[in-house]
Amino acid sequence: MDLKDLLKEIETYEGKEVTLQGWIRNHRKQKEFGFIDFSDGTCFKHVQLVYDNKLDDFEEIQKIKNGSAITVIGTVVKSEGSGQNYEIKIKDIVLEGDCPEDYPMQPKKHSREFLREQAHLRPRTNLFQAVFRIRSVAAMAIHTYFQERGYIYLHSPLLTGSDGEGAGEMFSVTTQNLDEIAKNKKNDQTKELFNRTLGLTVTGQLEGETFAQSFKKIYTFGPTFRAENSNTKYHANEFWMIEPEIAFCDLDGVMDIEEDCLKYIISYVLEKCKDEMEFLDKFVEHGLIDKLQTAVNSKYTRISHKDVITILKEAEEKGTNWEFKPEYGEDIAKEHERYITEYFGGPVFITNWPKDIKAFYMKQNDDGETVAAVDLEMPGVGELIGGSQREDDYEKLIKRMDELDMDKKDYWWYLDMRKYGSTVHSGFGIGFERLLLYLTGVDNIRDVIPYPRTPGNCDF
Repeated sequence: MDLKDLLKEIETYEGKEVTLQGWIRNHRKQKEFGFIDFSDGTCFKHVQLVYDNKLDDFEEIQKIKNGSAITVIGTVVKSEGSGQNYEIKIKDIVLEGDCPEDYPMQPKKHSREFLREQAHLRPRTNLFQAVFRIRSVAAMAIHTYFQERGYIYLHSPLLTGSDGEGAGEMFSVTTQNLDEIAKNKKNDQTKELFNRTLGLTVTGQLEGETFAQSFKKIYTFGPTFRAENSNTKYHANEFWMIEPEIAFCDLDGVMDIEEDCLKYIISYVLEKCKDEMEFLDKFVEHGLIDKLQTAVNSKYTRISHKDVITILKEAEEKGTNWEFKPEYGEDIAKEHERYITEYFGGPVFITNWPKDIKAFYMKQNDDGETVAAVDLEMPGVGELIGGSQREDDYEKLIKRMDELDMDKKDYWWYLDMRKYGSTVHSGFGIGFERLLLYLTGVDNIRDVIPYPRTPGNCDF
């Protein structure tokens, strides 16, 4: 049986025989006794297996090493030691998979840098048992939220001919021999499988917008790629995005949905991952649970980018020394995000951003200088969600693309949607790993992705 099922009602199994299969986390051997810390991965908790020299194969059992896979048959008994109420008294044990002495995941403290080098084994540690179970549960929360509210789940393509963000950070994909391309110093488009060079998607938003104009409410949830050489703790070259798109929805409406969605996900994880959250609260980020519960209960402030800059400049006049000077028409830095959430004592929606620092598809405001964009800033983590009302005016969108010197041939289908029954519509994006950093208190994106893809790192 699974350990998860056993531990749910272990009192009812007292005196009964059970069979478990899993791995040895720690094996403590004494002259006449032995204690095995056992986990099968079905839950965060472990169980202690005990045995003594009355077993015929006592000496063979004592040879079984940490990391080994075993099948154990034993009786559930009340524990005589501290740390657990019940334990399993071994009747029989079968070594399913031996483990040598050089097993890297020995029961001691390992640095996260070391564990990244052992990405195939690090899920056996407590930290990554917690992180990756929360990743799974958070993904389920996302699907549950949107499915229960009538959204269609769209599988947007990973191969694409359009740069959805217009930032030129796409990986190029070719079916030709790279040595031949280098030799000829050109890429012959006629030899490509798709008759053109493609890229790996940076967003599923554009395709999502088209489906929202048919289904009203859709969401994408899948991998995206950015070919940027960034080695910060918050960036990866492959990551997952959640991107809802909603027809007949303006900027205020999409902020309502963002807030409701985030509060739902946090509440879902707190409910389903109590053991994991308690561990992370104790060993990773003290006060994590309180932080998340506060986010669920908070009122989210809404303020324009212009007013944010005014507040930051006033702080500067009062003696705050900014590393990056806040300016109207410019982006804000991490230090500014942190100050604004502290200033308002909770999450903050920053709206109506300068047009020139935002993507081409965002709705242009009547002032000609700003767009109906919104970033949600969360205490301790900064920007967590970015969204906007989308430009639904065909002529304005054409003009904006021309200003940015974008090739409209790549977006003919996207422009079509502004001609054929277009509506006011909005959407937002949540970087899944950024969300996981917030949920777990872990401070590096490499530690919330099973196999991180970052500059110079694609080993697994």
